Amino acid sequence: MVLTRDIELDDAGELTDLYEEYEWWEDREAGDVRTALAETEVAVGVEENGTLVAAARILTDYTYYANVFDVIVATDRRGEGFGKILMEAVVDHPDLQSVVGLSLLCRRGLVPYYESVGFELFDPEMEVPEGGVETLVRMTYRQTD
Repeated sequence: MVLTRDIELDDAGELTDLYEEYEWWEDREAGDVRTALAETEVAVGVEENGTLVAAARILTDYTYYANVFDVIVATDRRGEGFGKILMEAVVDHPDLQSVVGLSLLCRRGLVPYYESVGFELFDPEMEVPEGGVETLVRMTYRQTD
């Protein structure tokens, strides 16, 4: 039986096991995952027969922005529709219904998948209040010694 549900702090170990299947996140430890979950506003999981097979975390202000992070499906369960079930649970989550902007970052190769579940490419050009159009850029902080 497939069930979608909120992920709780007690799920940190099982979520860590999912992360370990994926090279990007294989170094995550259960204690750190538990800490991250404690500071995550919404975390959604899909389980089948009591086993967590997909998950996502969402950071949000509950009004203007909600950013989806760490979308993952167990490697041996990909292609079975669990990702679609997961993303539908994220989009339909009751705590996110008043949020204007639900977004995520993904690798280019995953764009067709996310488009298939209702996401659109974000046009980096936008009108600015001063008039005209400017290109938005994504920036990340690089800590220097």
